[in-house]
Amino acid sequence: MEKHERRNNLGEPRKEATWAAEERMEDVYGSGGRMAEFEEGEVVRGRVVHIGTGEVLVDVGYKSEGAIPVEEFRGNLPKVGEDIDVYLEAKEDSEGLIVLSKEKADKIRVWDAITQAYDKGTPVEGRIVEVVKGGLAVDVGVKAFLPGSQVDLRPVKNLASLVGQHVRSKVIKLNRRRGNVVLSRRAVLEEEREEKKKHTLEVLHEGMTLTGTVKNITDYGAFIDLGGIDGLLHVTDMSWGRVGHPSEIFQVGDQVDVVVLHFDRDTGRVSLGYKQKQSDPWENVEQKYPAGHKTRGRVVSLTNYGAFIELEAGVEGLVHVSEMSWTRRVRHPSKLVNVGEEVDVVVLDVNRGAKRISLGMKQVEADPWTTIEERYQPGNRVTGRVRNLTDFGAFIELEPGVDGLLHISDMSWTRSVGHPSEVLKKGQEVETQILNIDRDNKRISLGLKQIQPDPWSTVAQRFPMGSRVTGKVVRLTDFGAFVELEPGVDGLLHISQMSNRPIDELALLVIRVDPNERRIGLSLKELAHAVDLSQPDDRGGQGRGRGKKKRRDDYDYDDEE
Repeated sequence: MEKHERRNNLGEPRKEATWAAEERMEDVYGSGGRMAEFEEGEVVRGRVVHIGTGEVLVDVGYKSEGAIPVEEFRGNLPKVGEDIDVYLEAKEDSEGLIVLSKEKADKIRVWDAITQAYDKGTPVEGRIVEVVKGGLAVDVGVKAFLPGSQVDLRPVKNLASLVGQHVRSKVIKLNRRRGNVVLSRRAVLEEEREEKKKHTLEVLHEGMTLTGTVKNITDYGAFIDLGGIDGLLHVTDMSWGRVGHPSEIFQVGDQVDVVVLHFDRDTGRVSLGYKQKQSDPWENVEQKYPAGHKTRGRVVSLTNYGAFIELEAGVEGLVHVSEMSWTRRVRHPSKLVNVGEEVDVVVLDVNRGAKRISLGMKQVEADPWTTIEERYQPGNRVTGRVRNLTDFGAFIELEPGVDGLLHISDMSWTRSVGHPSEVLKKGQEVETQILNIDRDNKRISLGLKQIQPDPWSTVAQRFPMGSRVTGKVVRLTDFGAFVELEPGVDGLLHISQMSNRPIDELALLVIRVDPNERRIGLSLKELAHAVDLSQPDDRGGQGRGRGKKKRRDDYDYDDEE
């Protein structure tokens, strides 16, 4: 038989003595019939002549038949008369019989098929048998290595989940001498993807609906495999309603029907839509939610200026802070509502073109200020709870949603109150008097001091001009001293009305009383003068009191504060 020189994958000539067992299976028969001669270590063609319980006899055209153990057929016994390939191990054994092997012939045939697939770049099929270091072991007739990086187009986190699967891979490295085979399933998948991409690009057009697989999910959308080409399904095109994250709707591996919104053939970019499969809910929003319509919705978002209420998927309206309460001045919506809470609202206005709906919460209830004058009248005494304290006063809650302002100037007739906390505490129950009601501006003015009589209203009767009083100096100024006559009632001892007596607790004469301006004028001089007038002199007169009597106007002081 003519022998052809073969080369291994490194380009070196193969030697028959060492590489005979790796020869490809060639036709071992000549044109004239049986093989004229053959060598040990070759694969030859033989015919099954007998099948026994322990061995199969095969005639290869030699002077004797060869026996092959039935175990080498692995349960797939041939039929008598069937031609099979066998490996010639020896022409004669100790008993003069030819020695044949079916397993070695199959192994050579597998290696020839693998070598041919490697040379031509065609895939081989095999079954994943186990996880090994760095990848997987694949049975392709011989055990081959599939690196983890070559398993799929994307990294596979759980390689063990693939054990038992049948895969198609390309041979990327081959060493028959060492029996090493390295595979790449990724190369096959990339070729398949390119074929799918080519087909997809030929039929893809805007407006078409097709099925894809969710390949990856990001914060801004999901990438959909359309068949060799990926399209972006943006989060805003997933639902007519509000979507916090794409994972709320899709998971990797999901099959999804999408609509092609835009396709750039030059760059290969595809924009997809999912919500476009359904009609826009804003098309008939004016009929479903006319102005004045009362409905219920869910709070989906809060801002500084209001709360967004979802009426249905894709339809949201805004409740401005000014439309949340008839009575309370809402600084932030979180003071009244929380995200996820369901609330009753009234539709105030609908703008379908701008996709805006104005809603109101306070309109659900009647405005308590429309009938405020029926429940409260100026001069009435009311009891309320201190809801808030400010620098200028206290807000008193008279009923839910109705507050009155108790100004700091109306807290005490006599005290100079620096801050409302000196008189009241938050949460305290307090009785006040209604001073004024402004229904249009939704304001009620309250007074605390008004529930007690004004001590200055009777000060002229209690401290008439010319009366003698005793008081304690409570404050000194450049123009005189203020003397406390009783709690809350001070009089001014002007510097011009002082004497050389020590100033502490004094007996004084009232020389001026003005209840309207809340002023009392005091004098030490006039007290001394009055005393002198009451003492008779040596001449039988009434002392030095013959002069003109002082009038009230004589005691006005321009520098008095």
